[in-house]
Amino acid sequence: MDQVIHPQVTPLAGRVRVPGDKSLSHRAVLFAALAEGTSHLAGVLDSADVRSTIAAVTALGAATRVTPAAGGSLSVTVAGWGARGPVPPSFPIDCGNSGTTARLLLGVLAGWPGPFTLTGDESLSRRPMGRVTVPLATMGAAFTPADGTLPITASGGPLHPIAYDSPVASAQVKTALLLAGLRAEGRTLVREPALSRDHTERLLPAFGVAVGRDEATRACWVDGPATLVAYDVTVPGDPSSAAFIAVGALLVEGSEVVIEGVALNPTRVGFLAVLERMGAQVTVTPAAAEGSEPVGDLTVRHTPGLIATTVPAEEVPSLIDEVPVLALLAARAEGTTRFEGVGELRVKESDRLAAIVEGLAALGVTARATGDVLEVDGAAEFGAATLSSLDDHRLAMTWALAGLGGAAPVTIERFEAVEVSYPRFLDDLRALGAAPGGATVL
Repeated sequence: MDQVIHPQVTPLAGRVRVPGDKSLSHRAVLFAALAEGTSHLAGVLDSADVRSTIAAVTALGAATRVTPAAGGSLSVTVAGWGARGPVPPSFPIDCGNSGTTARLLLGVLAGWPGPFTLTGDESLSRRPMGRVTVPLATMGAAFTPADGTLPITASGGPLHPIAYDSPVASAQVKTALLLAGLRAEGRTLVREPALSRDHTERLLPAFGVAVGRDEATRACWVDGPATLVAYDVTVPGDPSSAAFIAVGALLVEGSEVVIEGVALNPTRVGFLAVLERMGAQVTVTPAAAEGSEPVGDLTVRHTPGLIATTVPAEEVPSLIDEVPVLALLAARAEGTTRFEGVGELRVKESDRLAAIVEGLAALGVTARATGDVLEVDGAAEFGAATLSSLDDHRLAMTWALAGLGGAAPVTIERFEAVEVSYPRFLDDLRALGAAPGGATVL
């Protein structure tokens, strides 16, 4: 589906609540499936990726009931398989476009006899799984192919604990190994080169499994064997989705928007520090925590005269999903903004690094990627362009904001990619005043 976005002629204004956090939604569903008993999950993101996880745990033997709820969210009841373990289905488990579903399931299934076959769509089938399967194999699991891409067949069994130094800061890798560690006799420990998002470390204890942590060495661990117990979870708003609404407000003159109930986990909101350094007017108002996650409201005001900044590599894990939209905003800032250590973007739903440079060039912005460094020159105006999402939800929303905050319409091809993480993205923009004169659906 093509989507044309016209320049916004009036300010964005009002209050909006973005959908539930995608990372937490995945984990809440998966942990509930692993648990003994029945868990009740509220505020779960209703998106293609999360529905892939729900379908997967259902195929593996969890009893699930899904009910649409307010604001485009889901209420999900999950009766887990607990100590009896998952049941191998007679068909491949389709992970859709969700790397989180695939990699976390590989960790879960590593400790159980199979076989279990995971598959995915064309995009997911190009993404690397060896970063998970290789360390899991050292624990005793078997995978075919051993180090490759989907489809992959897992044949698990008794596991040995390991101490693993991950070459990448990846919450998916870390979580997969910790979940496998629940089936090992002893301590499974993961160290990272930088701190990745820590939803797993925060949420597993709520399900009855202690997680050790040493922030100085960026290490975490679990002691197995261990079985989760049911827990009720309320999922707060996704900070990555909030970042797109925030940048929309910063791009459109006169805008002032309040984004309610956003998860403020420090490992997820690095984009706020970048916005602050650029001079953006963003106010954070803390609210009551949702379980183990801090939550609050963001007030964002259009800010003229933004300035360029440097995003160092150690900051990137806390904002990796926001780099495309931050690069778009950087095109409006005075000077050259530099993103260091962003090579991971080459193995996302698309080669996001190349796509950012090519898309910005089509809009009239100078940007370049050398190695794992991205540089964006400002201050530029966005011109007319036709851009493909490449079936990447983050790119689809980024290019939509280029049209909203630019000088000419932008057409986004395959805009339906937004279904992966933020299905009602345009609806929320309209609620803030982006129509008429803003987003236009063809």
